[in-house]
Amino acid sequence: MTFDTFTALLLLAIAGCWTPGPNNALLAASGVNFGLRRTMPHVHGVWLGFAGMIFLVAVFLGEAFQQSALLRELVRWGVAALLLWVAWQIATTGGLPSRRGEPRPFTFVQAAAFQWINAKAWVMAVAISAQFITAEAPLRTAGMVALAFALAGATSSFAWAAGGQALRGFLSVPARLKAFNIAMGASIALSVALMLLGG
Repeated sequence: MTFDTFTALLLLAIAGCWTPGPNNALLAASGVNFGLRRTMPHVHGVWLGFAGMIFLVAVFLGEAFQQSALLRELVRWGVAALLLWVAWQIATTGGLPSRRGEPRPFTFVQAAAFQWINAKAWVMAVAISAQFITAEAPLRTAGMVALAFALAGATSSFAWAAGGQALRGFLSVPARLKAFNIAMGASIALSVALMLLGG
């Protein structure tokens, strides 16, 4: 991969990671509801989880996903159902339920696993794999793709969570916090609707 190609890939990764989507809505909501410190496992789970996902998709699943309509449909509808459940939890409680029924932030493992049900992550992983992975050096090019998304994802994940933290004072009024959580849940649900309508 040439320097110019990697630069283009990095710019694409920055655009993909910084724009709104389920990950960033969840990070902002977590920053508001739980603060930046408690959200840090979620932050690290997002960028490391997506970098790992895109590497594995690029090496093992990209071609199969592109060639199998049934696999695409199974993933699409499974992702939609799980994302709608997450959207409902965010809209109604501000986080995932704990064993005691109280809201809590995502753990590192949950945030990393969430990448596999994130519609935006799948679209990016498959599209990027098709464009940047070469048959001559699949591991090396997959590694470069993962590196670009790790760099972009680390900065964007922290920034969205920190942005949420910055809003905590304004959203300390219960009615405002409730409206914010509903808006974040609705944005995730909207991403699901767009995915289904576009598919």
